[in-house]
Amino acid sequence: MQTFEFAVIASGLDPEDYDFDSCFYDAGCDDATVSVRGGRIIVDFAREASSIDEAIASAIECVRRAGATVDRVEPDYLVNLTDIADRIGVTRATVSNYARGERREGFPPPVARVTTNTPLYDWSDVAVWLYRHNQLPKEAAIEALAVKTANDLVRDPHIAAVLRERLRAAEAELEDA
Repeated sequence: MQTFEFAVIASGLDPEDYDFDSCFYDAGCDDATVSVRGGRIIVDFAREASSIDEAIASAIECVRRAGATVDRVEPDYLVNLTDIADRIGVTRATVSNYARGERREGFPPPVARVTTNTPLYDWSDVAVWLYRHNQLPKEAAIEALAVKTANDLVRDPHIAAVLRERLRAAEAELEDA
């Protein structure tokens, strides 16, 4: 078993209710810290599981069982160059060189705010690129894919099965690279 750390962002419950904290604990979120910021419920997990997809899917099920609506899973998959540098422990200048193609070619293009000074990149695309260039462990790339896939599927009631299926395919693709 491994411990996976991530947050489930939720809504739909009143934090002022007397049983707010206990409803999460009773629903199986006993390995999480519950807080409220900006009107959103943040359920920070340190969940033990055999795989990241199992950890995320079971956490989502527990948050739903508590009566909350799952909005998304974090860490956020949209990142800027500074976020990328922080996540991999290098300078922003290094990542800027990657993005400009000065150190390696084929860095993923931005997916949002493309015309601004702070474009946003899809962390799962960047993580796979970094893995393929020996800059990130395979497990970290798989975790990035798991969070992105979970966010794509967060409204699907069968999230566990679909997440597992998509991650197995992604992992096989990483093996072939």
